[in-house]
Amino acid sequence: MAETIQRAKRIGGSLMVRIPKDIVEFEAIHEGESVQLTIKKMRKDWFGCTPQLQLWNKEVDRARSKYE
Repeated sequence: MAETIQRAKRIGGSLMVRIPKDIVEFEAIHEGESVQLTIKKMRKDWFGCTPQLQLWNKEVDRARSKYE
């Protein structure tokens, strides 16, 4: 089973997802054939989006609040 991540595009009132050429060749898919798709919505990964924020530390936060 081959996997890929593709973005859905609107065509009229429907959404279209394309199958990349390398997967078409690997699975030997031909025009007009029926294929089975498993749809899973991707979750956004927010890791690293705010590198300027420092980790929260209870002791450091309490020490800062006394002197600021």
